[in-house]
Amino acid sequence: MVELAFLHKFRTKSTSMKIKFPHLFVLVFTVAGTYAQQFEKTKNLQKFNGFFDHYYDGNTDKMYLSVTDLEKDFLYVYSLSSGIGSNDIGLDRGQLGNEQVVFFKKAGNQLLLVQPNLKFRALTENELERKSVEQAFAKSVLHGFKIEEETNNGYLIDITDFLMRDAHGVSDRLMATGQGSYSLDKSKSAFAMERTKAFPKNIEFDVLLTFKGKPKGAYIRSVTPNPSLVTVAQHHSFIELPDSGYQKRVFDPRSGSYPFSYYDYSTPVQEPILKRFITRHRLEKKNPNAAVSEAVEPIVYYLDNGTPEPVRSALLEGGQWWNQAFEAIGYKDAFQIKMLPDDADPMDVRYNVIQWVHRSTRGWSYGSSITDPRTGEIMKGHVSLGSLRIRQDFLIAQALMDKPFKDRDDNHEAMLDLAIARIRQLSAHEIGHTLGFAHNFAASTNNRASVMDYPHPQFRIKRGEIDFSDAYATGIGDWDKVTVAYSYTDFPDGTNEREGLNAILKKAQDDGLRYISDQDARPMGGAHALGHLWDNGASASTELNDVLKVREKAISNFSVDNIRSNEPYAVLEDVFAPLYFFHRYQTEAVAKLIGGLDYNYAIKGDGQKTVSIVEMNTQKRALASILNTLDAARMAIPEDKLELFPPRAIGYGQSRESIKGKTGVSFDALSAPETAADMTLGLLLHPERASRLIQQKAVQRNNLGLGEVLDELIDKTIKKTEQNTYLQEVQHNINFRVLFHLMNLAAHTKVHPQVNAIAHQKLEELKITLRQNPDMISKEMLRRIDRFMEHPELFEVIATPKIPDGSPIGMACFN
Repeated sequence: MVELAFLHKFRTKSTSMKIKFPHLFVLVFTVAGTYAQQFEKTKNLQKFNGFFDHYYDGNTDKMYLSVTDLEKDFLYVYSLSSGIGSNDIGLDRGQLGNEQVVFFKKAGNQLLLVQPNLKFRALTENELERKSVEQAFAKSVLHGFKIEEETNNGYLIDITDFLMRDAHGVSDRLMATGQGSYSLDKSKSAFAMERTKAFPKNIEFDVLLTFKGKPKGAYIRSVTPNPSLVTVAQHHSFIELPDSGYQKRVFDPRSGSYPFSYYDYSTPVQEPILKRFITRHRLEKKNPNAAVSEAVEPIVYYLDNGTPEPVRSALLEGGQWWNQAFEAIGYKDAFQIKMLPDDADPMDVRYNVIQWVHRSTRGWSYGSSITDPRTGEIMKGHVSLGSLRIRQDFLIAQALMDKPFKDRDDNHEAMLDLAIARIRQLSAHEIGHTLGFAHNFAASTNNRASVMDYPHPQFRIKRGEIDFSDAYATGIGDWDKVTVAYSYTDFPDGTNEREGLNAILKKAQDDGLRYISDQDARPMGGAHALGHLWDNGASASTELNDVLKVREKAISNFSVDNIRSNEPYAVLEDVFAPLYFFHRYQTEAVAKLIGGLDYNYAIKGDGQKTVSIVEMNTQKRALASILNTLDAARMAIPEDKLELFPPRAIGYGQSRESIKGKTGVSFDALSAPETAADMTLGLLLHPERASRLIQQKAVQRNNLGLGEVLDELIDKTIKKTEQNTYLQEVQHNINFRVLFHLMNLAAHTKVHPQVNAIAHQKLEELKITLRQNPDMISKEMLRRIDRFMEHPELFEVIATPKIPDGSPIGMACFN
């Protein structure tokens, strides 16, 4: 019965009654189909009555389509209904492909499937003007179909080849990721009839495809029983486009929504030709003038019925948080989450779906959508949640707890609670993307104001112990209510919508809420003072100091009781890895303050700050904080912990998430801090940051300049000595990384010349210092500097052992 129901996107106020009588409606539709003129070729074939009638020939495994309306737009979507299972390859179960508006056009003895060019339009009543734009830009013919039979009612075409092709680009993806050259083997491919279905507003085809080839990569070998034959299922949907009742809403860069755009060539010359709107679901109040009203059709999401407990309950609870935001704008029960019926197909466009996706390694979760390319209306939200990521949060908790398995091996409640708390937030986050919302990476500075941030678990030292009670926030955030209000407020009749939208954003601004998204939050070369990934706290440097204290305490507590009885010590090393690098994301945040900027997505007249340089004291505190991550006394693994990490046991080899080294089978206590230091230095001495420091010093003479940063760095590393021989060797490894990154700035071709000059000067000064300490290490540094000076153009930074996989520590998104 649920399969026969239409989602809100296919209904208007005038048609919503159909859902009350699903069996009656389908009966009428089916009877009508039986009176349609039959094709001779299809008399003995299995018939599917639907949006397009189609016929299956089981003897030849062919599919025929009846086309009655030519040059009538509909939506075509391809996707993967079963995937490969490798995060690195990136072909997941449930992965959506591109949606395309298409139509059938007759040309001689064939029908062409044509994709019009919707990027360039003329929205005018002038037919000739519309045609002039249509003819000015290329369109795409996706396929040509020979007409098998023609009647008064339409055309019959064979669509087998169109459906049984690599629409999703599996072979291209395997090639691009270095897994080998593969081609489609049609002799080992067939229609999956159990997932091929017809409905009045959409038809769904599923095809089992086998790719044959010569495997080259380890990823494909790790996830296939026979890597020479890779079988997946691809899905094709033909969908009726929504009616004209949807109202587009203007995009504002301050709103937190995703933009949807096209060029309208009918625009008057004095106005912008590029039109920008937001993507959103269709949502209307039954009574738009009421303070609180039910929706004409609520937004309903369905959770994958293959999701296990306790994850199932956590995803339902976290996703339902969004209803708080819809209630705040006067909707009653406008956002709902239910379990997907057992007989429903998650690829069916009528269902907004949250899928629980399995892979061989942990990886990204993401929220995707099928949208109407004409308007930006979201027709289907589709969330894919990686099942292994909850285990990573569990592992982080296991590493930070003090002797959790000392007395019993089932003492996992606190670890599971933390992991489940993260999953609740993950559910809300990814659903947010499918509602039309972008990341807000400045929300962590406003008391965790948005589920659209990337949350790092928040721990504190209380009464001498690590406190887990506030690791993750619960509930929808203040910023999330702003984005919902902007995208989904149903304004009363007579309201000026643009004024109403500006009022929503002005209130958010007055409340001190900040919004910074992806392009300004990435760590390498990033400059925004507040927009960071996986960070916490209003002050990034204060938080890094706190994170280092938590890390130090957890390492001090770390023991064999962080694993269960009968587990090999190799497992203990794997638990230790995320603890050792626990500071990595907050380090990214602090690095961005140095040579950093504070700015907004300001528009004329809104009164927001446009851009300013991060003030001197904030930058100096950041530099002092980040240099702590280059201090051997902090970064060396305590000597008494090294006996916990013997050579790995048989059957428990290293993985990509293990700490790498240069000492063969033995645990490398020097490479771990070297790898950590390289991460810090790659951020701190990023070429773009170095160039910004030149400009910053020119504009604000009392602020930090590149020379001062390099002087402080050298003083705290290369010029530093340790009495303890172990700590001194750790510091030596860190110091060589400093030297290599300094040389990199001296030789880099994509920086201001002043950067090269200052870095060269510091190398010359360093040579004088090193000559005063003619020990073995100083001589080696001198030798490397001299060799660099002879041929700086040949220099490349020597790689360190690779840092273990980090992101996503508990979640992230692909958009």
